[in-house]
Amino acid sequence: MSSRRMTAVAGSLVVASFSAVLVLSVPAGADDQGPGSSEGGKAVDQAPDGVELTTLLPERISVDNDSGETAITATVKNEGTEESGAVRLLVVGFDGLTVENVQGCSRIAEKDLPEGSNSGFSCPVGSLAAGASTSYAIDAGFDLGKTGKICLPVQTTDGSKTFWQQGPVPFGTTNPSPNAPATPLLLGTDNTPVGPGGDELPRTGPGREVVPLGAAGAALLAAGAAGLWWSQRRGAGG
Repeated sequence: MSSRRMTAVAGSLVVASFSAVLVLSVPAGADDQGPGSSEGGKAVDQAPDGVELTTLLPERISVDNDSGETAITATVKNEGTEESGAVRLLVVGFDGLTVENVQGCSRIAEKDLPEGSNSGFSCPVGSLAAGASTSYAIDAGFDLGKTGKICLPVQTTDGSKTFWQQGPVPFGTTNPSPNAPATPLLLGTDNTPVGPGGDELPRTGPGREVVPLGAAGAALLAAGAAGLWWSQRRGAGG
């Protein structure tokens, strides 16, 4: 795993802009993830004319039952007819899903994470040409004793606008496999935790308040909800 580069965020996350499309290799074990899906995604702020930004997550991932490690590929696409202009992708983990590293991206300072999230990275996508896409290899941990969600907002580089947001959308299984080498998880499925008492685990979802990411104001969507989770930024040091 590559070393984690810590960044201090004051006012907004500052990320480098790249004019070329950045395509990163997919980590081992991620080649069986199936087709990408935009499930749980929704346009937020109005994108420039001719720009249509979306994200894709794999329909399935696999969690190693010994280490709890998993690999996820996140893709940003411009399905429009015009170049997007410089944008960034945020990768944020919730509950049992912890984002440990995203290749080519910077860790979000703990004080700037949305309330309820446990980890996050900011990725400098740069400007995507019409029809272009770029993918990021995500190393994550998944506690199979909990539910787990991931969120992918696509924003301007200063975070003032969020053009698209996928999630927080869950990965999970209703059929845990504690005796197998790995447990397959499906996108859009609430996890049934392994072990006794799993049915009593609190579920997260629409209605839980999420604080925008720092002064950038990242709006987080609840998967399947009709509206946005809007709230004021954290009072101290946001």
